[in-house]
Amino acid sequence: MDTDLRYVEGMFKNNTDLVTRALEGIPPEQWMRRPGDASNHLMWIAGHLIWARGAILRTLGSEWSLHWAKQFARGAKPEEIVQYPQVEEMRNTWSDACRELAACLSKATPELLAKPHDKPSFDGKLGGYVAFMAFHETYHVGQISYLRKWLGHGQLVG
Repeated sequence: MDTDLRYVEGMFKNNTDLVTRALEGIPPEQWMRRPGDASNHLMWIAGHLIWARGAILRTLGSEWSLHWAKQFARGAKPEEIVQYPQVEEMRNTWSDACRELAACLSKATPELLAKPHDKPSFDGKLGGYVAFMAFHETYHVGQISYLRKWLGHGQLVG
């Protein structure tokens, strides 16, 4: 398998831009609204994306960490979180994680990406894990886009 990540980098760049635009103009009081009792709200999805990018960063060798990110891990429920970050902190942390991911991806060597990896991966290698995480993130970008429109802020694309 080709371990070149240029397409995956493009997906992350596109997702970065979409999420950043989607979060603009949403007032803090709307970040916790949910379209249904079993749905996630914008705050949880944004936190989950930050948690996921942090997982990628650490896998790529970054020492990036954030004390509150683990509460947004896979399987965590919005109602289990005692204290959410402030909206501005969430936006700023998203920006920081985006810059760090772009830097780490640009330095990732073919040897690093070819290493075996036991987390979800398209090919059992670290490069396949990074590609899987881009796919995972794109799923949640769709949710954020839907929530933005549901909250009355118009569609994100198109």
